[in-house]
Amino acid sequence: MKYKDYYEILGVSRDADSAAIKSAYRKLARKYHPDVNKTKEAEEKFKDINEAYEVLSDKNKRQRYDSLGSNWQGGADWTPPPGFENFSFNFNQGGAQSFDFGGSGFSDFFSSLFGDMMGGMSSHQTGGFSGFDFGGGAQQRTSSRRRTSQAEPQEELDITKTLNVTAKEIFDGKPISVTFTEVQKCTQCHGGGYCPNCGGTGIVSTPKTVKVKLPKGIEEGKKIRLKGEGKGDAYGRKGDLYFVVHFKDSQYTFEGTNLTKEVEITPPEAVLGCTKDIETLHGKISIKIPAGVSSGQSLRLKQLGLPNSSGYGDLNAKIKIVIPKNMPEKVKALYKEIQNLS
Repeated sequence: MKYKDYYEILGVSRDADSAAIKSAYRKLARKYHPDVNKTKEAEEKFKDINEAYEVLSDKNKRQRYDSLGSNWQGGADWTPPPGFENFSFNFNQGGAQSFDFGGSGFSDFFSSLFGDMMGGMSSHQTGGFSGFDFGGGAQQRTSSRRRTSQAEPQEELDITKTLNVTAKEIFDGKPISVTFTEVQKCTQCHGGGYCPNCGGTGIVSTPKTVKVKLPKGIEEGKKIRLKGEGKGDAYGRKGDLYFVVHFKDSQYTFEGTNLTKEVEITPPEAVLGCTKDIETLHGKISIKIPAGVSSGQSLRLKQLGLPNSSGYGDLNAKIKIVIPKNMPEKVKALYKEIQNLS
């Protein structure tokens, strides 16, 4: 779920007072109001502006939003607090005209954080900033909030995260410790006001560490399931935690259980051939590089890759010819001689 920077949307600093926030909102709302600006981009922008103002103009919502801190700006890695996802919001214009945004008026990011704070309002109540005159008889949209009393679907309690793993971690096969921030709805309050447990934000963030065992022959994009490690709800149910495996290594590139590693050599070594010591997952080995090898050419080293059902994959030593920096003038002169001979 994408993190929304409401301060950036309104173009104000994080310490802006209510007057500055209201002034910025009015200016942007006039510019992007759908009755004034008919473009699709303006429609989306107007929704973001309304949402940002809804949060930053409300003391309790702003306090909760600010409590997330800069570390929450993780884009798609952001996970909503449990129990906050099953809400429906719509923008409706006052007066005779109407404008349909389609779908929910607020984003999933907003709903996940503030859905519980809308629970005390009926579906016909309006709040926020209704009645603002943009000119031409049009009025600011108001938002109706609805909350379901039914339990969330079980799958809504599941959490999915990306797990970056190196070739060595796959090769070793040892459980990997993964620490992340777990967000739970405060059990001692409903948000707003003073609470020693959550500071009035309504959510409690705590670090959580789990052990992840990588199955033999694990592939890129595969999921690993940790049962019962997901979010919880008021009914005592627990979802599952899923890790999507992503191969990320500074030394190796992956092709199934086969690996590729660059081996750097100098031009003379490429011309004459040489022996090189290289580190592998199986230990240090010496390889013989034939004379006349070209940059980009690979030497196949059998059974030196990752484990699989039949043993191990292969390691491809990919040759990279590197020109030394600060080459002495004497060496450059020898290269000129060679150039003249060829």
